[in-house]
Parts: sequence; structure tokens; C-alpha cells
Amino acid sequence: MSKVVFITGGSSGIGKSIGTFLSEKGYVVYGTSRNPETVKEKPCFPLIAMDVLDDATISNAVSEVIKKENKIDILINNAGVGITGPIEETPDAEIHRAFAINYYGPIKVLKAVLPYMRNQKSGFIINITSIGGYMGLPYRGIYSATKAALGVTIESLRMETKVFGIKMTTVAPGDFATNIAAGRYHAPVITGSPYEKQYSDTLKIMNEHVDTGSDPLEMAKAIYKIINTKKPKVHYRVGAFMQKISIALKRILPDTWYEKLLLKHYKL
Repeated sequence: MSKVVFITGGSSGIGKSIGTFLSEKGYVVYGTSRNPETVKEKPCFPLIAMDVLDDATISNAVSEVIKKENKIDILINNAGVGITGPIEETPDAEIHRAFAINYYGPIKVLKAVLPYMRNQKSGFIINITSIGGYMGLPYRGIYSATKAALGVTIESLRMETKVFGIKMTTVAPGDFATNIAAGRYHAPVITGSPYEKQYSDTLKIMNEHVDTGSDPLEMAKAIYKIINTKKPKVHYRVGAFMQKISIALKRILPDTWYEKLLLKHYKL
């Protein structure tokens, strides 16, 4: 029987690319979107209405897949939101929202799926984090924090669920050419703010990185390879060489040296 894949945030970007690629490889794929009816370019797999901020929609979406397929073999926690801004000027409500979507959301979804996987005595949960979650980035501190928190939590959960035959990992993408910048919350550049020039300049660099990012198909192929790995690693990184090497540099360089590299990169 074909394996059943459940992808959160499957209507665009990386999620859509992963779902399309896995569908072509013979997997039964279900994606989620907050409003499937408003998606203009529908993917080749069905979209189920689900909002990671709404417990009822999560329960309904998981139940719908179980009712149709009687199982969920692979959960890909992909739904997320970007957030930028000087931390001092970022509204508390937006900070809470970013954590609600990027951290609490994936945990809610996997908690809804785990009982079924435990009964199956098998399952694979792949959590999409970010290379940015391995370091504090200027004007992206909240985003980095949400992804770092998820990555560490999965390290714990992976050990807790191993006895049930459930595999778990994180996959951290670098910059990919998606529409994430359009959906990202940007704290406004405030005229006269002490952060005005530096934040404005850094924002331009961030958007350029996304516009010139890698093809999301690269991420889809990586996920396919990971799914077919017998003993998946705790963490994977997918992206440009310099983005991946930056993680290694952070481990070996003194903190202040690494900070200088980031300051130079962002021209701060």
C-alpha cells in the first residue's frame, strides 16, 4: 500500500513542492491550508482546511485523513510564518503569534497524530525548522528563536517516541525562492527610530536572499531521500553551501568572531 503523507502548509512554497514531488513518486498526499477555497493555483493533491492556531481544525483535519486512509505514515510539519524587526519595536502580539504558529502549532499537530502512529507502531514525523534557527540573526531574532525552540524540543520528543517505533527528525532549509517574504510579518520601519537605517538596509538584504534563493524542488528531493533513509539523523540542513557551513563555523569559532562575521555579512 502507498504511504500516506500529511503536510501542513501545503498550498504554496516548500510544502506544495514537497507534496507535488511525493505525489509523483506514488505517495498518497494530503496538504492543509487555512482557506483551501481561496488557493488560486491548486496543487495536484487535496487540501484540507486547517489552522495550526485552532485545535478543532487540527483534530478535524487529522480525523478526515484517518477516515479516508485509515492511517498516517508520514507527518511533515511545514506550516510556519516569518517575522522580522528590531526586537524592541516588535509588538508583543506578533511575537506571541510567531511562537503560536512556528512552535506551538507543530507540537499541536504532532500530538494529534502521535496516538495513531503509536497504534500503528510506526510513523515518521519530519519538522521543518530553519538554518536561521541555529543562530541569532539581526532583526530576525524572534524567528530564529521559534525555530531553535522547535529543533530542541524535537530532540527530546524523538527519544520519548522511539520505543513506539516512531521516527522523528528536523530539516532546516536555508533561503529558498518562495513567497515567504510576502507572508512574513515585518515590523514597520519607523521614521526617526534609532534602528531605522540599519533595519531598512537589513530588510533589503533579507528579501534579496529569498528572491535569489534555491529552487524548492531541492528541498522536496531532500525530503524524499530522508523518508527513504532507514535510520534518519536527528537534524538535516538543506541549502546553499555557505548557509550550511555557517552552522559549522558557529560551533568552532569564538562567539565574538562569529558575531563579527554576521555583522559584516549584514553590513551592520
